[in-house]
Amino acid sequence: MNVVINGETKITNSTTLADLLKEQNYTGDTIATAINGVFVAKTDREQTLLTDNCSIEIVAPVQGG
Repeated sequence: MNVVINGETKITNSTTLADLLKEQNYTGDTIATAINGVFVAKTDREQTLLTDNCSIEIVAPVQGG
């Protein structure tokens, strides 16, 4: 399926947001996620199903200064 992650089109076999995060190597508790502009809490990622061409925003803190 095609999804858009942070503005970039990607192909994935993941069916849930949690699986997609693992596939894309987003780990840890400090990321925020949204699908089609709607915030998805960490506790909901396992049950949040992806759809073809959905828009996913993943925000992670940046180290440094």
